[in-house]
Amino acid sequence: MDSGFRRNNDEGVWLEIGFGGGEHLAHQAELHPDINFVGAEPFINGIAKLLALIEEKRLTNIRIYDGDARYLLEALPDASLERIYLLYPDPWPKTRHAKRRLVSAETLAHFYRLLRPRGLFLFASDIANYVDWTREHISALGGFTEAGESTQPFENWVRTRYETKAKREGRETVYLQFQRNHRP
Repeated sequence: MDSGFRRNNDEGVWLEIGFGGGEHLAHQAELHPDINFVGAEPFINGIAKLLALIEEKRLTNIRIYDGDARYLLEALPDASLERIYLLYPDPWPKTRHAKRRLVSAETLAHFYRLLRPRGLFLFASDIANYVDWTREHISALGGFTEAGESTQPFENWVRTRYETKAKREGRETVYLQFQRNHRP
């Protein structure tokens, strides 16, 4: 079955995990029509919002995975992604629930396997201990170099509803970029 994605695309595929309402994903797809995008989101309301944006903007370079992203990560081929976005993931703030966080040794090992050399993992959170958690897990895994930290959004950013909520509640977002090294 043909996915509809362009073949021989040197730019590769960009993945956004947990795209929420799809604002960021649709914005990036509109800015980069020559890049293929995959969005993973298990919640039907978020998928419906993204589908409305896809129709409104007539986007043809987005595919949706409507389930738990961990299953998608297991199925994708090695070095198939140029970028992975994880923006405002559920922080699972209680200590006993932290094991449910998407950032884990297992997930980061998949990120390393899936990203091309020099590919980027872009992470944004307004929860300070999740930012620290992510750095600690990246450091423990190895294979990544921190390519940037800022309180300023990534290039070509569009504010999401989660970011708007964080700002309204007085929380500062931290934007982290990690680049995949050639070897772990």
